[in-house]
Amino acid sequence: MLAWGEGISDRYLFVSADARTARCGVPRGGSSEQRREVRGGRRCSGLRLEWPPVRLRVLGATVRPLFRTRRQGGVLSGACSRSLRRPCVSASDGQETWRSWSCRREAFWGQDRAGVVSRLDSCSWGWGTWSCWGQQQRGHPLGPRSPLTKAPAAVSAVSNEVPEHPCVSPVSNHIYERRLIEKYIAENGTDPINNQPLSEEQLVDIKVAHPIRPKPPSATSIPAILKALQDEWDAVMLHSFTLRQQLQTTRQELSHALYQHDAACRVIARLTKEVTAAREALATLKPQAGLIVPQAVPSSQPSVVGAGEPMELGELVGMTPEIIQKLQDKATVLTTERKKRGKTVPEELVKPEELSKYRQVASHVGLHSASIPGILALDLCPADTNKVLTGGADKNVVVFDKSSEQILATLKGHTKKVTSVVFHPSQELVFSASPDATIRIWSVPSSSCVQVVRAHESSVTGLSLHATGDYLLSSSDDQYWAFSDIQTGRVLTKVTDETSGCALTCAQFHPDGLIFGTGTMDSQIKIWDLKERTNVANFPGHSGPITSIAFSENGYYLATAADDSSVKLWDLRKLKNFKTLQLDNNFEVKSLIFDQSGTYLALGGTDVQIYICKQWTEILHFTEHSGLTTGVAFGQHAKFIASTGMDRSLKFYSL
Repeated sequence: MLAWGEGISDRYLFVSADARTARCGVPRGGSSEQRREVRGGRRCSGLRLEWPPVRLRVLGATVRPLFRTRRQGGVLSGACSRSLRRPCVSASDGQETWRSWSCRREAFWGQDRAGVVSRLDSCSWGWGTWSCWGQQQRGHPLGPRSPLTKAPAAVSAVSNEVPEHPCVSPVSNHIYERRLIEKYIAENGTDPINNQPLSEEQLVDIKVAHPIRPKPPSATSIPAILKALQDEWDAVMLHSFTLRQQLQTTRQELSHALYQHDAACRVIARLTKEVTAAREALATLKPQAGLIVPQAVPSSQPSVVGAGEPMELGELVGMTPEIIQKLQDKATVLTTERKKRGKTVPEELVKPEELSKYRQVASHVGLHSASIPGILALDLCPADTNKVLTGGADKNVVVFDKSSEQILATLKGHTKKVTSVVFHPSQELVFSASPDATIRIWSVPSSSCVQVVRAHESSVTGLSLHATGDYLLSSSDDQYWAFSDIQTGRVLTKVTDETSGCALTCAQFHPDGLIFGTGTMDSQIKIWDLKERTNVANFPGHSGPITSIAFSENGYYLATAADDSSVKLWDLRKLKNFKTLQLDNNFEVKSLIFDQSGTYLALGGTDVQIYICKQWTEILHFTEHSGLTTGVAFGQHAKFIASTGMDRSLKFYSL
């Protein structure tokens, strides 16, 4: 390895032909004491290199590697002190390489950063740079570059700064910032160093990694760092404040959108209600005889509205002899059939031992709306007890099939809750009553209202169908009971007992159809003769409004309930109370019904209880409803029991 030592001021270096020694000296003589032999390297030809003597005097005390030789051809590479390092440009790839000597007389080889060796034909010294070019010669890799050959980045000859897009001029061999030299060429057309003609096409781009500019010293002090951190914190806080403002704006927009949605929903609900009211008004304008609204009735005891008396929308037909005869004939047939049956119990009827084993077998809660929960009325079709009729607080009437567990029809039209429902025994018709003062007659197959009977001025509280299937009995808070023809929708008669002057709470036909009973708000049970339209008997004894009444199929017993937590049993032959079922304190009774044979009595209220008649003992007790029980009914031959409640459920009990 050849080396250069401290204090060497020779201008020339001679390398022997045997590649074993190198001599330093001065031209035109010189002392031999200044010579030094250095061993190392391989075969190389004798070369003479000229060095600036002034630059050599700044070498440090430590001997540094200067040349190393490899392979034939005299390939040389080296480094010197920092003050002598200057960049050169490789003609092969435009990359920077570093040399510390000038080669004014002899050609030598150089290596660029990509490992390509080039023969350097000429070099010259420019301000701040060494730039070189030569003939490219591949195949002479020198191996890894010595760390001493790594030099600082090249600077532009014009701006004296590290260029972002460096290029070299082949005219002056200097490095320039491309945008500056292009601007200079556009204005002058020459090289800024030697004023030789130069064009943009002659510029050679230099491929360098973009340098990272170091921070200025003013930014590395502690106060500067603190200021930078403070600026960053201020920027973060400003961004956070902006985000909070945007969040608040978004929240306000969302709130406004929600208010608009709520208002739209309210408008839709109002329009839907108006459409329903319009449809009902249209239905009332159809040429139907049942669209008659009765008004005031002349006072009498009892007051009877008959034919020829004025009404607001028409006239009452009255109880004609033909109608009375029809009622009488039906009662005679029913009485005869009852006497033939005698006291025998149908063989298909469920025995008390089996009935006592009944348990809940099904529960349905999807019949009526959940927004206004509660089923207020229940009835079973006499011809097919698998068909169930319910009226709900949601103003709807629902026909449900127990066997298929499907809703057959949902009947909408009432403007208030439905409190009473009745199934027609032979036709596909159902009846419903509501506090909206109307009685509606529905066709199940078409799910439509075929008649609207307006027999009362106030809430309709009770509904019962005559055994003929042609007439309907209703009671109301307006103190009147009404008798209407379901075929024409006409109100035949309206009667009130002005001596009591009390609202009616319920009404029920006797099985024969010639008499019926009504309950009042003042605890009275009144028995009426339909043909004479007179009150023929009263049953006092309850305290509180009468909530339900039921006639037994045998025609002898009447069961009544009131808000006094008791059920009273009356003998119609003797017109007296023969049994009282005293229930628990605060027990409410909302529904009473006998089965078709008159063997069992069911009551619904706080819970469901089943009694066997004649013994009047409880044989079954259900508490499955989470709310008040509003309706109870027996299936055919008591094969099952159905109940409804305020918990919106329809439940079935069986074995």
